[in-house]
This record gives sequence, structure tokens and C-alpha cells, in this order.
Amino acid sequence: MLVLSRKNGEEIVIDDCIRVKVLEVRGQRVRLGIVAPEFVSIFRGELVGSPSEDSIDVDHCVVQQATQSPTSPTELENAMAVLP
Repeated sequence: MLVLSRKNGEEIVIDDCIRVKVLEVRGQRVRLGIVAPEFVSIFRGELVGSPSEDSIDVDHCVVQQATQSPTSPTELENAMAVLP
């Protein structure tokens, strides 16, 4: 597991196609904005359980990505622009 610290307004980029931006930090709560291609499913952790790092289905992710059209960096930048 990679652990990063981010401040309000900062973001991380995953594999050039997923962006996670810290929108707000208020007490113990953090609001995140996520921009990802349509084929990427995003769920709150408590809804899907807590898989161990070993149980993440990397092959499924690769197959999903290969069967979908890629999202260009420009499309991602445009989507991020609408986030506060």
C-alpha cells in the first residue's frame, strides 16, 4: 500500500487516467473528487468490504482497460476543471 499526504486542493494521478483531488478537509472528514474513465468502478470501501492487497484482481483491471477506449489527458483535464 502506498501512503501519501495531500493538502486541500492537491491531487494524485494514478496510471495517467485517474485523478483524485482533495476538495475539502473539515475536522475528521475529507471530501475527494475523482475523475476516471467510465470503465473504472468506484465504490465506498464500506460497501464492498476490505480486500487485502493480495486479493485485488489486477488481471480484471487490465482486461477492462484493454476493452475500453482510453481517456486522453485533455479529457481528464477538462473533467477536473469542473471540480471546485
